[in-house]
Amino acid sequence: MRDIPEAAESAESPEAADPLADLSIDYVEMYVEDLEAAVAHWTDRYAFTVVGTGTSAEHRGVTVRHGRITLVLTQATSELHPASAYVMSHGDGVADIALRTADPDAAFHAGLARGAIAHRFPRQRTESGAEEPAAFRGFGDLVHTLVRRGPDEGPGLPAGHVPVEGAESNAERAAAVGLSELDHVAVCLPAGDLDAMVAYYRDALGFRFVFEEHIVVGAQAMESKVVQSRSGTVTLTLIEPDTSAATGQIDEFLKGHQGAGVQHLAFSSRDAVESVRALAGRGVSFLRTPASYYDLLGQRVDLGEERLADLRSTHVLADEDHDGRLFQIFTASTHPRKTLFFEVIERQGAATFGSANIKALYEAVELERTKQHGFDQR
Repeated sequence: MRDIPEAAESAESPEAADPLADLSIDYVEMYVEDLEAAVAHWTDRYAFTVVGTGTSAEHRGVTVRHGRITLVLTQATSELHPASAYVMSHGDGVADIALRTADPDAAFHAGLARGAIAHRFPRQRTESGAEEPAAFRGFGDLVHTLVRRGPDEGPGLPAGHVPVEGAESNAERAAAVGLSELDHVAVCLPAGDLDAMVAYYRDALGFRFVFEEHIVVGAQAMESKVVQSRSGTVTLTLIEPDTSAATGQIDEFLKGHQGAGVQHLAFSSRDAVESVRALAGRGVSFLRTPASYYDLLGQRVDLGEERLADLRSTHVLADEDHDGRLFQIFTASTHPRKTLFFEVIERQGAATFGSANIKALYEAVELERTKQHGFDQR
C-alpha cells in the first residue's frame, strides 16, 4: 500500500471558501425489486428501524436507519421511474450516494465549473411545488444527490419522505448490534477506468487521492485506489481488474452487475466481534477465514490470547497501520447475482485498511466464489 502525501495534491482554494469542502454522506438509496422483502431484510437481519416513507405515482420508498446509517429503499411502480430500468439491468443495488452540504446550490455550480457531470438540475416539482434537489453523475449509472443539511444537523429524511411515529422505540435493538456510520463504499470499475474515475472525483468534486494498493489473490489481481472527500467523511475504494492476470471476482462482478457499481458498503462498529455475534444471531452469514490466518496473526499483531480467540471464533480479521488497529469482516452475499455484500469494520485509530487485511478479505471472497462454482478446496 502506498500513501499519497497531501503535498501531491494540486493547489486549490482554501477549504473554508470551497463549496465542496463539507460534502458528507447523507443517505444511500438502493433500488429494489421487492420493497417489503428489502425492508424485512434490513430490519430483521441488521436491526435497522423504519423512520420514513414516501410514495409517488411512480414509486414506493421506505427509509431505514441504524445509528447514523440511513438507507433509502425504493421500488418502482411505473416504468417511468429509474428504479425500473436499474433493477432490470443490475438487480437490487446502490443507485444514489446522497451528499449533504450546507449550500447545495453553491456546491452544484462549483462542481459544474470543475467538470462534474450534471445528472439533475434543481427544478420545481409539478405536484407540490417543492424543489427537487440537484444531482451529479458518479460512476456507472450511480448518482450523487445534493442534500441541504448543516454539519451539526442529525440524520434526516430524503425529499418526499415523511417521518414514521414510534421509531425511537427500536433504538435498543440497534444498540445491541452496534453499527454506527458508513465507513466506506467499495466500487468495481471496468479495466482502464480507474485513473479517469480518480481524476473525476479529485478534479470535479474536490476529493483527495488517499492511497493505492495492488492486490493479488491467487492467479488474479486488482488495482485499488482510494479517494476521500475534503471533510474526510466520504471514502470511496475504487477497484479495477488487472488485465495482465487471470480473470476473477472483479470481472465476475462487472459481468453480473452489467457494468460499474457498488460492490459493498462498509459499516463501522464500536466492537466488530460483538457486532458479528449479534448479527450472526439475527441470521446474517459471514465469510469464513482459514484457521492458518489466526495461527500467524498473533506473530504479526500483538493482540493477547483472549482477543485472538474472539477473532478466531468469529472469523474477524485484524491489522494495524501507523495510526492504530482495525478489525474487518465481509458478509456472505445474499444477492441473486452475488454482486453486493456488506462489511463490518472497527477502527481503533487506524486510518487506512491494512495491506494484510485487504488481501485476506478478498481471499475470503475468492474462497466463497469458488465454492459456489463447485471447485474442490481441499
